[in-house]
Amino acid sequence: MTETWETDAPGVLRLPSGRSVRGRGLRRPLPSGPQPAFSVFLLGKQPPEVPWDSRWLRWPDFRVPSSRTQAQALLCEAWSRAAYERVEVACGGGRGRTGTALAALAVLDGVPPAEAVAFVRRHYDPRAVETPWQRRWVLRFTD
Repeated sequence: MTETWETDAPGVLRLPSGRSVRGRGLRRPLPSGPQPAFSVFLLGKQPPEVPWDSRWLRWPDFRVPSSRTQAQALLCEAWSRAAYERVEVACGGGRGRTGTALAALAVLDGVPPAEAVAFVRRHYDPRAVETPWQRRWVLRFTD
């Protein structure tokens, strides 16, 4: 059974394939409505426990992930699961790291790396992907 996000739900980015992924900031309350089935937490320290399946990707604020290999594996898992589950990616504020991860998911979904940041800024948040090194990381995500 498929249980994905409603495309008009807060923070949801619809990818070109039709997959939907929610981005959110953990410093804000959990949005009302259905809970995610799977989350990737993009934080510099251990995230809080949640009652659904989740993974932690060590990713300090304003930086890029500590492990490219782990980032690629977790984001590939998130992209795959988004075809049939409610998937979210979340950091503290919901813009820099979350936007960068969403741009990487867009690349996995077929958006050219040079266009992925603009895609996320247009369809998720105009201030997503906050630093030059995060933009470069998206360009090199599949290398």
